[in-house]
Amino acid sequence: MEQVTLTLNERRYRIGESHHRAKLTDEQVDQMRELHEEQGVGYRTLAKQFNVSKRTVRDIVHYKTRAQTPEFWVKAKGGGQ
Repeated sequence: MEQVTLTLNERRYRIGESHHRAKLTDEQVDQMRELHEEQGVGYRTLAKQFNVSKRTVRDIVHYKTRAQTPEFWVKAKGGGQ
């Protein structure tokens, strides 16, 4: 089995792309924020580009979601799901 690294918050819950419901990678989240903040790309365009809802885009670019700071990293066997 493959080993994966899980990112955990201070309560030891999975965060970021290692969360079981994550649809975007951490890299995609960073890219989305950069496109919005530096180039002014709108919610609709980002939603289509990343195949998520406009609400998801809004929450990400306003740091309502995907804004936690990792506190721990652990190695786990399997696909990280």
